[in-house]
Amino acid sequence: MFAAGERGRRAAVELAGFLGPDAVVPDGPIGPALRALWPRLGSAVFFLGTEPTVRLVAPLLRDERADPGVVCVDGGFAVALLGGAEALAERVADVLDAQPVTTSASAGSPLDELVELLDATVEGDLAACGEAVRLGEPVLLANPLGFPLPALPDNVVTGGHETAWTVLVDDRVPKGPADDRVVRVVPRTLVVGVGSSTGVSATAVSAALAQLQDRRGLDLRAIRAFATLDRKVAEQGIADALEDWGFWHDSTTAPLLAYPGEELAVIPVPNPAELAIGIPSVAEAAALRGAMELSAGGRVEIAAEKVKGDGVTVAAARVLPRGRLALVGLGPGDADERTPRAEAELRRASVVVGSAECVAQVRHLLRPGTKVAADGAVRLAEAGAAVAYVDTGAGPVVSGPIRADVIRVTGVTRQL
Repeated sequence: MFAAGERGRRAAVELAGFLGPDAVVPDGPIGPALRALWPRLGSAVFFLGTEPTVRLVAPLLRDERADPGVVCVDGGFAVALLGGAEALAERVADVLDAQPVTTSASAGSPLDELVELLDATVEGDLAACGEAVRLGEPVLLANPLGFPLPALPDNVVTGGHETAWTVLVDDRVPKGPADDRVVRVVPRTLVVGVGSSTGVSATAVSAALAQLQDRRGLDLRAIRAFATLDRKVAEQGIADALEDWGFWHDSTTAPLLAYPGEELAVIPVPNPAELAIGIPSVAEAAALRGAMELSAGGRVEIAAEKVKGDGVTVAAARVLPRGRLALVGLGPGDADERTPRAEAELRRASVVVGSAECVAQVRHLLRPGTKVAADGAVRLAEAGAAVAYVDTGAGPVVSGPIRADVIRVTGVTRQL
């Protein structure tokens, strides 16, 4: 919170109290404080006119994906200036009883929300495709694996229109020549199983991994984890190859899971073999076992049967997508008792379920195209939708097993 003058500073301090412990009002002149804090800012709110705010931040802007969101509070308006800050502008407006102002330039693309929700890698010009979405141009969305998606505008279609842009959500490499009008969204769905002989080289393991893409058509950026027999974790060739994979794919978040032979021996695989170690499979069984662990009870399948290399075998299993149910507590009802996480989940949902009173409290936060229902949250999530179920207080409680990913977001409660 940056403010000039005592009046502005009092308003900034008041706002910071509502936004939580991460909101800071620095002392002293705005310019030096802004320059010192800029690299660490998630968002910045200025109690200044729009022109001086623009002049302050303009020399600091570097990358639209990394720069913080900027909101300007000016003359009874909370203006979203930069960085997809429309949600923050609306929250500030709620607290200060001001009018939120958002524009197509300040509003983040719905495609950005999709990428964030799926924790995906993007290939292609996402910004240009997102601009086409904002301008109302028809954009084709292909989602062959059926991922639960956030609400998208009506001009994002699944077929029946001529479109200049296509968004493909898939963990496989498309066949045919590359098309610069296709934006590929690659979710991390794959667990790659690795089996090897003693002393296998890193070169051999890397070559086998490459075959998963070259021969089986999988995008290696979709790898979520690796898995192997527990006694193979110490193989230096495997460790070096996985480190090399992380370097080239800009990732250090794919762990190597390890399982004892007795666990792998009981997993049905498509290509069992009589191995010298006494179990019918390492690569396929380890891939499936790892996918089962990461799916938390969801469905898994073999995405690529085993590929043999020089002293190494690899295979891939897929964690299949399933619906998403966010149980969102709104607090006793005031905007300041609704957490930022709750607001994020509401924007991610394609369907919001709750009483008319609860839905009315959050309707201004919903993306265009979000459907509203009075009941049926579990049924919709189990059918594959991204659902937010809203209730007052700490939040709703759903008992019993649910065939969907469940996220609980508690609201702030009042203590007497």
